[in-house]
Amino acid sequence: MNTKNRFSPLWLALAVVIGIAIGTFYANHFSGNRLSIINSGSNKLNNLLYIIDDQYVDTIDMADLVEQAVPQILAELDPHSTYFSAKDVQIANDDLRGSFSGVGIEFTIRNDTLRVQNVISDGPAEQAGVLAGDKIVTVDDSVFTGKSLTNDEAMHRLKGPKDTKVKLGILRYGEKNLRYITVTRGEIPMKSVTAAYMLDDNTGYVKIKNFGENTYNELLVALAQLTMDGFQQLTIDLRGNTGGYLQSAVQIANEFLPKNKLIVYTEGRRSPREEYRSDGRGSYKQMPLVILIDEGSASASEILAGAIQDNDRGTVIGRRSFGKGLVQKPVEFGDGSMMRLTIARYYTPSGRCIQKPYTNGMDKNYEEDLMLRYQHGEFFSQDSIKHEGPEYHTNNGRVVYGGGGITPDIFVPEDTSDFTSYYKEASMSGLILQFGYDYTDQHRAVLKEYDSEASLLKYIKKQNLVEQFAQYAEKHGLKRRNLMIQRSRRLLEQYIYSRVIYNILDEQSWLQYLNEDDPAIRETLRVFEAGEAFPKAPDLKGSKAKKVAMSFDYRAVHKSSVVVARA
Repeated sequence: MNTKNRFSPLWLALAVVIGIAIGTFYANHFSGNRLSIINSGSNKLNNLLYIIDDQYVDTIDMADLVEQAVPQILAELDPHSTYFSAKDVQIANDDLRGSFSGVGIEFTIRNDTLRVQNVISDGPAEQAGVLAGDKIVTVDDSVFTGKSLTNDEAMHRLKGPKDTKVKLGILRYGEKNLRYITVTRGEIPMKSVTAAYMLDDNTGYVKIKNFGENTYNELLVALAQLTMDGFQQLTIDLRGNTGGYLQSAVQIANEFLPKNKLIVYTEGRRSPREEYRSDGRGSYKQMPLVILIDEGSASASEILAGAIQDNDRGTVIGRRSFGKGLVQKPVEFGDGSMMRLTIARYYTPSGRCIQKPYTNGMDKNYEEDLMLRYQHGEFFSQDSIKHEGPEYHTNNGRVVYGGGGITPDIFVPEDTSDFTSYYKEASMSGLILQFGYDYTDQHRAVLKEYDSEASLLKYIKKQNLVEQFAQYAEKHGLKRRNLMIQRSRRLLEQYIYSRVIYNILDEQSWLQYLNEDDPAIRETLRVFEAGEAFPKAPDLKGSKAKKVAMSFDYRAVHKSSVVVARA
């Protein structure tokens, strides 16, 4: 048989198939319909972007379109899967890395101008001659003021590779002309343990601001310092700590737990259960311990508090924590951008998931949860806490709850006794903060003469700052209400004094002042004095196990967070 004739049907069939494919392509192309190439599988998004790029009526920046689309896609998953553009990755990682490369200042932006809040000791800015109170109005001879100036923009301009230089145009208080200072950027430490001192002769206090790469080592240094001071019992303050690295929380919990105690475990759809247990090498396994939490304590903070509570290792005091029990895995893209994708959930030793309920997508109730808690009275009454999750039990049988944060063993409500509408407006409007900054700037030379919280406080108490604030606030649109001012005088004094102390000294001094009149601290000392730091098993005779959280009759003053950025 002729070979040529034998393959003729095959070639004919192939030609027909190719002809149909070509014809279909051109028919779709010239009719403007190419949607037929989109299928319902994983290539749908890629095909959509291809068609937009190929056929959309106007020219589109596809890279910019993708940058906008990715965050929207992640927002449909859960509240904590997030995306960072390439320029934002460094900022996102700095707080957890323990250091960054920059000029070494803390700053705030007021009236469209960057103001130096503090200069980091021995940092590049201090060495170059930058002072607290300076206004930075130009950077590398470019204007650095105006409505477009944001914290992110400031950090992008002031941070940079080590040993690079940046020229700052500075307007200093009392001077009419700009002075120019060139700063050589350097490595700036970012401490997460921001205070360590003795509350009394026996009680050590440590404030952990977040959980970064160096938190565990910083804690060991702090505990060594407290050992020299003779501490016999310890308070770890996690209030306002939004979390960070899981490993740091595990390392710290390990210091206080006996061998082979479960600290936390993670589990997800594609992430098998992974347990983290204590190795018994901790140096403080027998030390009386109190953990302070509030509605701002989240993630790694809840892991540490949950491990201590579920193992009956210490007493948790404060208000119910935030309720973030989702594990994020960082995923880097080729262009330098990054996403943190939720891959699992955290579970405390008793088996409870501390993640509060949410729905996929933009969950308004989730975003406003803390406000809803406030409105429902949870900050003021233990009975207002709504436990929607199942009951679990600690090692000694105490009842704890899943599905929404860590409920403290002892509840300390927020204070409203001296609260007035005048104080609310003064604090919420930012006027107290502004007054604190302005007063500090105008009197910095005198205030700098005082190098301790006690001496500075003694001086400012004589300056009648509440009256000065009332006059300042009235000039800025807040109507004077003498009766309300008198009723809220204690709150106003505390807020104003704390701002001046922070502006002149440091965060530890600021915390020392606030802790002097802190109901949670008073309750902590009472617990230690009564020998109640180690929780006891419930009395089950004739009754159900007692709920873990008890109300306590102290009232707390809500402390305003320090709102500053670093560069």
